[in-house]
Amino acid sequence: MSKMSEQWVRVYETQNLTEASILKGLLEENGLPVQLLNKQDSAYLLGTAEIYVPLKMLLAAELIIEGNRLN
Repeated sequence: MSKMSEQWVRVYETQNLTEASILKGLLEENGLPVQLLNKQDSAYLLGTAEIYVPLKMLLAAELIIEGNRLN
């Protein structure tokens, strides 16, 4: 399967862009490919930031995020 046909799924959504950036870095440090989609309006900072990972890495990403919340 090529990378272009790989299905990506949302693993996290927040209104805090800083939090999303930190989680993106955490996932990348653990070897996961990550995409951060910033849906915030630049003038008013309303909206969300979403983190996507390949479907096959969803469980690993969820475990990493949940483990981070426990610390």
